[in-house]
Amino acid sequence: MTNVSVVPEIMPVLSAGRHRRPRQGACFMEFASYLAGERWSDHPQCTHPLLAFLARGVNDFTGDDGRQRLAPLIPSVIGLTGSDPRLDVVLALRAATTALPVVAESRQRALASGVISCERMLEALGGASEEEREMVRGVSRDTPLAWEWAQGFCRDLTPRSTLSFTRQGRAIVSTAVLGVAQACIDDPDAVLYEMLRASVDDCLRVLGRLPSPEVEVVSILSR
Repeated sequence: MTNVSVVPEIMPVLSAGRHRRPRQGACFMEFASYLAGERWSDHPQCTHPLLAFLARGVNDFTGDDGRQRLAPLIPSVIGLTGSDPRLDVVLALRAATTALPVVAESRQRALASGVISCERMLEALGGASEEEREMVRGVSRDTPLAWEWAQGFCRDLTPRSTLSFTRQGRAIVSTAVLGVAQACIDDPDAVLYEMLRASVDDCLRVLGRLPSPEVEVVSILSR
């Protein structure tokens, strides 16, 4: 069954950057705070910090037309948070592996190194799932030169602690989003959309939750 969430007639329109109030528009996470009933903010408490960071980046680097396609994903990030340290790692892994096939060579090397860091961190946290292992195998299969370079680069590096990985995770996500936005491909917006959509699914999987029913966000006047 489809759940319908009815919000006031004056509804924010997705746009890039920060906004002081809904009348000026809203970024993805500001809209999430609005729907969650929180104080207007692009850093709401209802969403995991790295997922929110990814969503802000995808929102800002997606074109005006493509950005409106992101709107149906907004309800799915509300309440999607937790303290499991695997969340940061899996989100960084998803961003890197989504971006790697399309970004420039210099960014491929950086992201492949990030994938190795994610792989090591997952092992330190109890081991990667089969889905996560397949994501890593995809890098070696689809971008073998970058993967070979990264293996040599990372061979003698000391694995980071789970505490320090939070900063590295943000760096990986930032590199992935910017790399896709600047990639010489036909539809970078579609890749950014898939990065965010798959990241939501990853969070649900790590947290052991089922996908939420489809939610339609509509205006009172459309009823």
